[in-house]
Amino acid sequence: QVQLVESGGGLVQAGGSLRLSCAASGRTFNTKTMGWFRQAPGKEREFVAGITWTSGSTYYADSVKGRFTISRDNAKYTVYLQMNSLKPEDTAVYYCASSRYVSGTYASSVFYDSWGQGTQVTVSS
Repeated sequence: QVQLVESGGGLVQAGGSLRLSCAASGRTFNTKTMGWFRQAPGKEREFVAGITWTSGSTYYADSVKGRFTISRDNAKYTVYLQMNSLKPEDTAVYYCASSRYVSGTYASSVFYDSWGQGTQVTVSS
């Protein structure tokens, strides 16, 4: 099992930036892909971004392309989500997730094995 702990959420004005972090521990050797999802009140959880540990290949939802950047620090087993030009519609609880698979449907929650507890991001207008 992999344990994931997110941090970095908070309140920011529209147009501002935040950087989320997700630290992995436990059976990290079994982690091949990491992802970020978000869930707004009354809405389903949706994919935001994903990255593979080895090659660093990245994947983004259309809604965040050009504004968000996912990256990883292999030595620290940490994944980051840099969020720029934030909009009120980005307000949600953001979750980090890990997968033992290196290829598949990155945007689907079933692709991932472990989840963090989530961190709140609120963007005011």
